[in-house]
Amino acid sequence: MGTVGTSADEIAGERHQLINVAYRLLGSVSEAEDAVQDAYARWYGLPRSRQEEIRTPAAWLTTVTSRICLDLLGSARARRERYVGVWLPEPLPDRTEWSRAGGADPTGRADPADQIVLDESVTTAFLVVLDSMTPAERVAFVLHDVFRYPFTEIAGILGRTPAACKQLAASARRRVSVARAPVPTTGQADVVRQVKEAWETKDIAALVALLNPAAVMTADGGGLVGTVLRPVEGGARIAQYMVAIADRAPGLELLERSVSGVPGLVARRAGVVTTVASFDVSNGRVNRIWAVRNPEKLRPWAWEDYR
Repeated sequence: MGTVGTSADEIAGERHQLINVAYRLLGSVSEAEDAVQDAYARWYGLPRSRQEEIRTPAAWLTTVTSRICLDLLGSARARRERYVGVWLPEPLPDRTEWSRAGGADPTGRADPADQIVLDESVTTAFLVVLDSMTPAERVAFVLHDVFRYPFTEIAGILGRTPAACKQLAASARRRVSVARAPVPTTGQADVVRQVKEAWETKDIAALVALLNPAAVMTADGGGLVGTVLRPVEGGARIAQYMVAIADRAPGLELLERSVSGVPGLVARRAGVVTTVASFDVSNGRVNRIWAVRNPEKLRPWAWEDYR
């Protein structure tokens, strides 16, 4: 059966799924949006007769989007070499919470971040692990383990046999298994709250007690704002750095907010979000902090209005 009778609304309705796939493959809201737009442009560029030959437009759009993402991942190494400092995935806001606060985009423009389902596969910790994979591993793992696509379909995307794709996913799975299972958000929220309070009072001793001695803090400014270009290692050094930031930024406001689906902190100054921080917590201590300061990666947070 072809696409005869397939409405434009049905085709457009696939956008939600495609944005979710592309974000997990790329770790960037803007790049995910561009990849999906490109896939739709290719669909609408097909002659009507060719569209009618495609039995499942949704599968076609997923295949094309995934191939576009695969190409982007393949060129990411060169792009990362030009990136200033450490590259981190874009953090996602909880838009439901913002809606209650009246912080929707005043222009009425649909934000791609609105369409991304917040679950364990979009946490910063998980996306950082995904970023350590080869492009083929990442595509095979995300499509199969996260979205449950069969290896026969993935094989067509990667240009490999189903058996080879299964091996790629297994290799990726081993990388993921090294990471600890996420702590229940209630426990993480308590620790994040204590970090916030100690940071606000510039209590170095309290911060050191909340940080794993081997903790690592990574910041991403993209060369657009000032920040450390290398990870800060060690709980004591991180605590001193955090207090130094507070000293240099009077009026800095810290807010407890959901960041990519888990408790995190948002730093705001003069009403503008300047930093979004994610945490990896276990046994009541912080092991990792990922602080995104690159303003281009904070665009989904631009209309937040927490009062």
